[in-house]
Amino acid sequence: MVAQEETQKTFKDIRLGFIGGTGFYTLNGLKVLSEVSIETPWGSPSGPITIAETESGNKVAFLARHGPGHSVLPSEVNYRANIAALKSLGVQVILAFSAVGSLREEIQPGDFVLIDQIIDRTKGVRADSFFTGTGVTAHASFGEPVSAALRELVFQHSAAVPQIAIHKSGTGVCMEGPAFSTRAESNMYRSWGASVINMTCIPESKLAREAEITYAIVCMATDYDAWRESEEPVTVAEVMNTMKGNVANAKSLLLAALPDLEKAVYSDAAMLLTKPETGSMQYAFQQTPDKQSSEGKLKLRYIFPQYF
Repeated sequence: MVAQEETQKTFKDIRLGFIGGTGFYTLNGLKVLSEVSIETPWGSPSGPITIAETESGNKVAFLARHGPGHSVLPSEVNYRANIAALKSLGVQVILAFSAVGSLREEIQPGDFVLIDQIIDRTKGVRADSFFTGTGVTAHASFGEPVSAALRELVFQHSAAVPQIAIHKSGTGVCMEGPAFSTRAESNMYRSWGASVINMTCIPESKLAREAEITYAIVCMATDYDAWRESEEPVTVAEVMNTMKGNVANAKSLLLAALPDLEKAVYSDAAMLLTKPETGSMQYAFQQTPDKQSSEGKLKLRYIFPQYF
């Protein structure tokens, strides 16, 4: 049994974080050191964060987005706490994984997509900014919502999963859920040029950007969503079988990319990988310091100690 840690005090320079999506609840192939339960100013994350050690001796953090037993719906995930907790451990780079529906014939169930753009179709019920309610206003740049350098690094390890195709780019739609799309909606997203659809990349990616964390997401196709009329609708059993294979492939891809990820974040090359995000909020604040709420600044200091 892994010992439970009450705080993250023991772990402070964990630069790599991974977020597992549906079906991806544990991190295999690494030496697990501990599980930390962290309370942030925005509440508790989805569950304990697993701290593991690589063969090189570096530590990484893993969090199951929906909780260890998938007990949290997409709209109920405390995305702010998830990102803030990882940031408090020192995480500078997050590679996330998510089950998605395919909106393109060429993206077959089982394929992975490293999306580079996102369309937000959530409904405003999710807390999507660290600044909401703080009395401190700021605007993050989000034109390129996913790190191109991190996507490229992961893509270079496609050979680790030769049985599937990994698509280097694409546009992801993030819908509210938990119900899936209607056929009309699915076809509308196709007409917009979208590639895949999921329920979690917003606000996760936005919050990572606010927190100055380099972020990319591996989208794992389970089915063709609702648009395809040429065959019978996919069954839950078929989706679950595909999902099982996806998770195994995701873990293989992660372990293959891990040595290069470590080199990128624990060496001078880290500047190349994280440079676009590092310091990106420096000029985002709209008020002079004397106009910012003292209570809000105290709260934000948790993730922005350099600014507050």
